[in-house]
Amino acid sequence: KLYFIFIFLYFMWLGHFTFTAGLCKTRPTDLVFIIDSSRSVRPSEFEQVKVFLAKVIEGLDVGPNATRVGVVNYASRVKNEVSLKTHKTKAGLVKAVTKIEPLSTGTMTGLAIQFALNVAFSEAEGARKSNEISKVAIIVTDGRPQDNVKDIAQRARDAGIEIFAIGVGRVDMSTLKQMASDPLDDHVDYVESYSVIEKLTKKFQEAFCVSDQCATGDHDCEQVCISTPGSFKCACKEGFTLMDDGRSCSGECACAPEDPCECDSLVKFQKKVEDALQALTKKYILYFNTSIATILVCECLFLLYYFLSLLWSSLTNASLESMSKRIALLENKIV
Repeated sequence: KLYFIFIFLYFMWLGHFTFTAGLCKTRPTDLVFIIDSSRSVRPSEFEQVKVFLAKVIEGLDVGPNATRVGVVNYASRVKNEVSLKTHKTKAGLVKAVTKIEPLSTGTMTGLAIQFALNVAFSEAEGARKSNEISKVAIIVTDGRPQDNVKDIAQRARDAGIEIFAIGVGRVDMSTLKQMASDPLDDHVDYVESYSVIEKLTKKFQEAFCVSDQCATGDHDCEQVCISTPGSFKCACKEGFTLMDDGRSCSGECACAPEDPCECDSLVKFQKKVEDALQALTKKYILYFNTSIATILVCECLFLLYYFLSLLWSSLTNASLESMSKRIALLENKIV
């Protein structure tokens, strides 16, 4: 029983995840990971950091016009492992991340932030100038910086870069707070070891997620809602014009009549025919032993079949009129 409960809960979760993903798109972002690979980070732990990066990337809309991802690797020196302009597909990006090797010595976090500000987020490396493109840096470190981070982090934030700081193990929490953007509760994270850093994956996937406002109905378009990256725009149906408010539509509807197929009248006529058939059946019962019984049985069965077939096809007044006349002929035979 527990096995089946587990399976049920799993599919419930899977359905929820699929539904959420359908209503969520990642906003276009220039994202740079800044990862500490100093001596204190063991090779196996560095592999876990790369797995974390790959899983976050898997939840993003990666592409030239969507989210671009770069990776800066640092210890006592800084290396631009992946440029924002390098990889245009998610698969290529993840493959590049798996090939990154640790640098091993020192923890020059301030130098890494300065490199990101001056180089990684430059147009030459693929960053976009548009104010509609978010600029985000995610710093992962487990040590105490050997240089100043407070001033350079402030410069980066002033330049419009949103900074998330992830601390691992015996990290200096005050340093993380100096680096991160406000509110600190949303931008500073701590994990006990690299073995559990993957638990932050969902948080960062959701951090870049924006609701599809058209899908969720969170819009005030009068007629048509069109999704755009991080927002929506309104449109109108054919024959209408979008008003200055960008939401309402004006124009006259070239609508079809309320009852183009005359369905209401056909339903009423159906009822009339049905009542006539019932009356005819009663008369047939009274005359069951007469010489014309066999004829009546055949005729009634034919009418019943004919009536049922009409229910499954497009009804017309002409076909119903034909049935009505046939019923009248039967009544005359009986009388």
